[in-house]
Amino acid sequence: MSSPWKALLAAPLLLLLTLHSWASAVSYIDQHSTSHSNGHTCVGCVLVVSVVEQLAQVHNSTIQASMERLCSYLPKKLFLQTTCYLMVHKFGSDIIKLLEAGMNADVVCHTLEFCKQNTGQPQCHLYPLPKEPWKFTLEKARQIVKKSSTVQYLRSGSDICSLPFLAKICQKIKLSITNSVPYKDMDSDKYSVFPTLRGYHWRGRDCDDSDKTVYPGRRPDNWDIHQDSNCNGIWGKDPKDGIPYEKKFCEGSQPRGIILLGDSAGAHFHIPPEWLTASQMSVNSFFSLPMAITNELDWPQRSGVTGFLDSTSRIEEKSIYLHLRRRNHCNHRDYQNISRNGASSHNLEEFIKSLSRNQLLDHPAIVIYAMIGNDVCNGQTDPVPRMTTPEKLYSNVMQTLKYLNSHLPNGSHVILYGLPDGTFLWDNLHNRYHPLGQLNKDVTYAQLYSFLGCLQVSPCSGWLTSNKTLRTLTSERAEQLSNTLKKIVTSEKFTNFNLFYMDFAFQEIIEEWWRRGGQPWQLIEPVDGFHPNEVASFLLAENFWKKVQLQWPQVLGKENPFNSQIEQVFGDQGGH
Repeated sequence: MSSPWKALLAAPLLLLLTLHSWASAVSYIDQHSTSHSNGHTCVGCVLVVSVVEQLAQVHNSTIQASMERLCSYLPKKLFLQTTCYLMVHKFGSDIIKLLEAGMNADVVCHTLEFCKQNTGQPQCHLYPLPKEPWKFTLEKARQIVKKSSTVQYLRSGSDICSLPFLAKICQKIKLSITNSVPYKDMDSDKYSVFPTLRGYHWRGRDCDDSDKTVYPGRRPDNWDIHQDSNCNGIWGKDPKDGIPYEKKFCEGSQPRGIILLGDSAGAHFHIPPEWLTASQMSVNSFFSLPMAITNELDWPQRSGVTGFLDSTSRIEEKSIYLHLRRRNHCNHRDYQNISRNGASSHNLEEFIKSLSRNQLLDHPAIVIYAMIGNDVCNGQTDPVPRMTTPEKLYSNVMQTLKYLNSHLPNGSHVILYGLPDGTFLWDNLHNRYHPLGQLNKDVTYAQLYSFLGCLQVSPCSGWLTSNKTLRTLTSERAEQLSNTLKKIVTSEKFTNFNLFYMDFAFQEIIEEWWRRGGQPWQLIEPVDGFHPNEVASFLLAENFWKKVQLQWPQVLGKENPFNSQIEQVFGDQGGH
């Protein structure tokens, strides 16, 4: 994709709704490809036009009323509703003409040139092709809008970020993604009092944004007699004996933080299905849209590793961070989610410097390296040449581990997470209806995967394909890369941390879900049909925690016997 930040607020025609769903999750290796940028624009257009058409069907209304209804659902924050009405004013009349003439979303988007078929490329479509020849249908549609200014506008290269009132928002998102540190950080310590734009949804909340020596995870300054220097909510002196609370409750308890080096799965990439399901759509559906946009369509505050909020799915399992905090309340707020959509062993070096740990001043950390997909996943028609080789993975991971060894405090631990077998995705989803296809039973995941693959914007063309041979080959490469991680653990040693390996035990998660009466497909994000969803993430976290407890309990530190007393004195320790 050409501009990852514009993928969140760019492209005309209400793409702010779909936000280029898959663009953010596709590897950054592809970010300079014009064809991929065009592909994401095409996907966004087809999805939005489909929603507009379905809203009209559900409410028995005109297309004009349907578009206005959609805009009325959007929040006013970030000028979302205003921008939507502007887009309707700009493109609405052409969409109305084409849909009323019986054209489907594929035809509409090709006619308006949101979708473009390059010479020699196949005809990409989400819905079945019209009964009439494609060229005849397209020419007929072009005649309907031949005097329109829409196509000329699109050819000018204008996008939403060129609107004056959105330029600043786009710039904030661009900087947030590029730097992977908080946009609002007054003291430049990489921690913030603002939730999104890489704020405390991603790493522990700062408790003094005017003092760079105050931040989560540091060793207490003078036992925090006068201020809470590590933001864990424990400070001051016990008036009964004059002993500092930090010393009384935390000394010798082996505090430690949790840090994730991950991709979109670790960041918890998530698009709520109600954003695309006309029958469920309402004002409430889009309440979280501004937050999601400024979090890159990620929900790290509910992720399996660093999430600090309980599951919305009402399961009892907790994130690894919450387990660590429950084990020792002195670990409060000490979490960092250093994940990025599209991350892999290749491009981790671009943002690993956003990690915050001082070898002399900070507590040790547990670091989980979980690049679970993009070393085998890409959107190419032939994905194999772009897959990471075992030799290259060895080199990339060693570079990362050397960086960690020079930045982590002594006594830290690093756990390398293996890659999954993604054949599960096609096997369990291909013949099911996508949220966009549930109303009219006309879009399956197989159709969606084919559409994305044709446009070369599939998040993983090696697994999301009807080609069984390719799916098997992709899984074989994933297994080879997992074996490479095992080899690193058995052959390499580092001075500041111990190194471990853990398999990505998704089959164990499936079996656990079966025991609870669930179905395997319920563990995958319904909109993208690719990422583990919230339930799967929390089940994986629980599985991870139990294995570490059993195999390497020293990684987790001691259980703090003073936890109940900390709660009595400090309550929720200032919350998150």
